[in-house]
Amino acid sequence: MATQATARRSFSFLQIAITLQTLTIFLQAASAGLLLTSSYGETLHSAGARVMYGASMLYVLAAVLAWKPGGGSPRPVWHASGFLVLASVQVALGIAHIPSVHLPLGVLMFGLSVLALARR
Repeated sequence: MATQATARRSFSFLQIAITLQTLTIFLQAASAGLLLTSSYGETLHSAGARVMYGASMLYVLAAVLAWKPGGGSPRPVWHASGFLVLASVQVALGIAHIPSVHLPLGVLMFGLSVLALARR
């Protein structure tokens, strides 16, 4: 049966970017726990913040590339841009050592990232 094709799910660059972003935010939560319990936790959390911010920028790039050349909806660009703004605020709050806002915002960002991942 030549017409039977094995259906493989191909992942788009946008899906990969959202997955990477979600994973880095989850790892930030784990490194936050290490921040409180170990001597190397601060270094790990700081490095993870840079990776998470880079993943947010990659999400914006992927959304723009899916929109412009692909002719898709601009909605993912707005979502990705809003997420980059949240990531910027999150980094600023972390540097300022304001955990009363930094922690809930991190939880919100993880939830929003999981929702974006589930919609893709």
